[in-house]
Amino acid sequence: MLKVEAKKLLCLFFFLSLLSFLVTGCENNQPNTGATSGNKSSTPSDKVDEEVAILETDVGRIVIEFFPGDAPKHVENFKKLTREGFYDGLAFHRVIPSVIIQGGDPNSKSGSPDTWGMGQPGQPTIQAEFNARKHVRGIVSAARRGNDVNSATSQFFICERPKPDWDGQYTVYGRVVEGMNVVGIISNSPTTPGSERPAEKITIKKASIGKRSDFGPTPEYK
Repeated sequence: MLKVEAKKLLCLFFFLSLLSFLVTGCENNQPNTGATSGNKSSTPSDKVDEEVAILETDVGRIVIEFFPGDAPKHVENFKKLTREGFYDGLAFHRVIPSVIIQGGDPNSKSGSPDTWGMGQPGQPTIQAEFNARKHVRGIVSAARRGNDVNSATSQFFICERPKPDWDGQYTVYGRVVEGMNVVGIISNSPTTPGSERPAEKITIKKASIGKRSDFGPTPEYK
């Protein structure tokens, strides 16, 4: 009788152990959503980088401050590429009047205009860092390929007016502190018929990193 009871207890022990293993396995294999968030708070980080990017373009200067508290990897990537001289000579290949300007594609330096905006194979990609920053006037955000939120590379765009439908879809990592008049000149430049490409190439002659303290407070854009 005791042997029968012992066998029952042993079977019960193995059954509970198997059940525990299966439950743990299910918890550890939930689907991965892919996108990451730089700041899951409902409010933007108040951390502003001590450095800025200075873009000397064919039509004037644009100065960009960074939000490392919201999108640290995107900030690091932009500053790294700037220090390497990557942006020197690249064009603003896409403009939508009074909406955005877009640049940062290496193809726009010397490649065929038909390839501008396509990027190059092998460029390092950055995972999305969606945050509480809104796409309002003056915002600098990461361009990407189609529906792949983790495909940002070197391309960026600057907003001329609010685009709330882009919030949570593109990673905001900077803001223009000087040169929105230059952004306006670029965005309203004539385009090649049937495209969003400026008819005359507008380039970033030189991109460099400077001190945020050398520039005034961020304007209150309307």
